Amino acid sequence: MPTAIEFNNISKIYRLGLVSTGTLAHDLKRWWTMNIRGQEDPYLTIGETNDRSTKGESEYVWALKDIDFKVEQGDVVGIIGKNGAGKSTLLKILSKVTAPTTGTIRARGRIGSLLEVGTGFHPEMTGRENIYMNGAILGMTKAEITKKLDEIVDFSGCERYIDTPVKRYSSGMMVRLGFAVAAHLDPEILVVDEVLAVGDAEFQKKAIGKMQDVSRGEGRTVLFVSHNMAAVRNLCHHGVLLENGRIKKAGEIYDVVDYYLNSDENKEINVFKPQKAIRNSDNPNIIIQNLEVISSTIQTGKPLSFELTISNTSVPIDCEIAVAIKKNEYSITQFFSKDMGVDITLESGENRIIVNVPECPITEGDYSLNIWVGSNNRPLDWIQDCFRLHVNPGELIPSHTIENRGYPITVKSNWNVNKR
Repeated sequence: MPTAIEFNNISKIYRLGLVSTGTLAHDLKRWWTMNIRGQEDPYLTIGETNDRSTKGESEYVWALKDIDFKVEQGDVVGIIGKNGAGKSTLLKILSKVTAPTTGTIRARGRIGSLLEVGTGFHPEMTGRENIYMNGAILGMTKAEITKKLDEIVDFSGCERYIDTPVKRYSSGMMVRLGFAVAAHLDPEILVVDEVLAVGDAEFQKKAIGKMQDVSRGEGRTVLFVSHNMAAVRNLCHHGVLLENGRIKKAGEIYDVVDYYLNSDENKEINVFKPQKAIRNSDNPNIIIQNLEVISSTIQTGKPLSFELTISNTSVPIDCEIAVAIKKNEYSITQFFSKDMGVDITLESGENRIIVNVPECPITEGDYSLNIWVGSNNRPLDWIQDCFRLHVNPGELIPSHTIENRGYPITVKSNWNVNKR
């Protein structure tokens, strides 16, 4: 396949807080060095890595540094990474919103971009007028736009408001219309940033389907930035992982996404610290010692496993154990041995309990865990907020997805108890 986009040593440097170098002397030095002597910007040498979590020594940061890769025609490439990794900057350079500090981009064909909500829209103009304006910017004639107008309006789902100024549109309606224009005016390269997350589930599904049709059926190229790993996996063929403005990994999309989700920065701290948790104990002989998440990656719809260690300094005791997942101070789901018909006896000494959940039923987000050990509905040891759990989006859809309803719902789980 011919190459559609070629990034050659692309770098972009910014000065924090200011547009210019900050002083007339610095501006003159930059102008003299670059325009008279024909040398590179003298301030590039003091630029630092773009790590938003640390305080640097220099006022200059590299938003992108030495980006070098090719995209073949008809390919769908997912650009992923943390917030601030340089994804949007890369697309803005490709769309000529901003220029690279060093390097060149060669793109073959017209580029249709949707970089943020309302990109290219004039708020005082109606939706219909903005369609014609965007089409003209992309090089379409009025006749060509008119021919596709009904299709664009129908896809956007904004027909009732098409003659209303877009300043009165919701953010979701703006995205709908903007994507409809970008996708239907036949760009050879379609660039889509995270904006689809603003749309509802119906529109996201429709938009992803359209991007698949554009790439597979029409042989056009798509660059897609998203934090939704399920959408990236389903849509893209190849992926590029950016970290602090540099390419960390590139290749097949499944390899890149798995590397990203399993990298050290995205793994959870597996063992809780009892002294930092809120503890309520009615029996000093029964002590919850630790909890460990066995699963390397926690994703919606994928299996999830916990390992509990509970010590008993007295005689064996029959008990029930519950692990509850909390969101915003409410327990939304729990794994309860009693509801699964499992009899648990804590022997003297340390006991290891493995809890296997066939499919993680909660959606992407951050959660905390409560652990409860009791006997005859009486708590023996109970720890609140003992563990922070981050759930990544998964490509698998569980048989039922649980969201915050204000009360816990018991989910199927398998229990295995071993004496250490």
